[in-house]
Amino acid sequence: MARILITGMSGAGKSTLLAELAARGRTTVETDVDGWEVRRGLWDEPRMHALLDREPDVVVCGTVENQGRFADRFDHVVLLSAPLDVLLGRVATRPTNPYGRTGAEREEIVRHHRGVEPLLRAAADLELDGRRPVAELADRIEALLDGR
Repeated sequence: MARILITGMSGAGKSTLLAELAARGRTTVETDVDGWEVRRGLWDEPRMHALLDREPDVVVCGTVENQGRFADRFDHVVLLSAPLDVLLGRVATRPTNPYGRTGAEREEIVRHHRGVEPLLRAAADLELDGRRPVAELADRIEALLDGR
């Protein structure tokens, strides 16, 4: 059992990986939906604390300004990364999330890739390449969940 945070830039494959883990029967939380953010880029801290208090085995997915406040609550922080051209290509064509289609949003992704991703990398226990097959990535996360 473990609590895992999967973080990374938009387009890295976090939501796809989370969906695979959910399909495998794992408890998952996608913080980009269902009111987990009190405003864009900021988790609802009482709600996140409550989740982590009640769930000993959960995979949380998201990248927000205040995620560092929860670092000690996760057993593993995993950075899912990909080169900038891959991120931009994915956000331009993904059907489930419109973020990244405007010029301003794409510029924001470029800035975050340069400025935010290095901070996420420094705080992560493990970095996984988001270009790898989703089943392989899910196997790695399941190994962490199972203590392997």
